[in-house]
Amino acid sequence: MKKIEHQFSMLVREIRKEYVGNGPREITTRFVGSWAISEMKGNLTNVEKFMISSREGKRMVHKARTELVKKIYKNPEILAKFEELVGAKILRIFSDISIEEDIAMTIFVFDKPLDSKTT
Repeated sequence: MKKIEHQFSMLVREIRKEYVGNGPREITTRFVGSWAISEMKGNLTNVEKFMISSREGKRMVHKARTELVKKIYKNPEILAKFEELVGAKILRIFSDISIEEDIAMTIFVFDKPLDSKTT
């Protein structure tokens, strides 16, 4: 199972790098029941780090990041990559980022348990 969790993390990183411009510095994915929980550290670009020195900048970076991630995960081709990897359908995705801590979390909810997979 750790192998699939690692592959899931690498897929998240690859997609973030392609669509956001940089991938997270560190990423950990855990399967819990029908959830895949990905925690990403070191997400912000140098420009974003500069922008968050003001309250308005923090708001703008948070809004841009969360809206972009929502848009990315509406792409059926991207969803299919995750579904193929774990052998389950995605029902919904929750994502947020703590700008101050530079930690993002994405929770993928699938239609069946993932933690029973063995590799």
